[in-house]
Amino acid sequence: MTWKIKTYEELTKEQLYNIVRERINIFVVEQNCPYPELDDLDQGSFHLFYEKEGEIRAYCRILPKGLKYQQVSIGRVIVKEEYRRQGLASELMRNAITFVEEELQEQQIKIQAQDHLREFYGSFGFSPISETYLEDGIPHVDMIVGGL
Repeated sequence: MTWKIKTYEELTKEQLYNIVRERINIFVVEQNCPYPELDDLDQGSFHLFYEKEGEIRAYCRILPKGLKYQQVSIGRVIVKEEYRRQGLASELMRNAITFVEEELQEQQIKIQAQDHLREFYGSFGFSPISETYLEDGIPHVDMIVGGL
């Protein structure tokens, strides 16, 4: 299984299109949550994904520190529905955290997690740093891993 990590400039038009399509399919359509998916943060982010036969099966974006938060952030974490419960989300997060630690030389990572995934992210060492709040109508919690 080959994971790819690319800057915005390195993505092909087809990869970018497929990534945005899957993010919209999951976050807007599947979760019935109309919100502005394109937020002008993709251009400064790293894009980590597993692609097979032109299909994006798992994806997240890694925002360098200072782009959105004081810390590096991992967001837009998705696994296409038919590939869930096969360990892809865990492998995706392990790869993202490794990239942050080894390539970006950062130890602290902040995420805005959907509250029902609190335990999943907790398994990677993330701890809540906020109360649960609504973001686009969905309960979220801010979480952090690494030195405070």
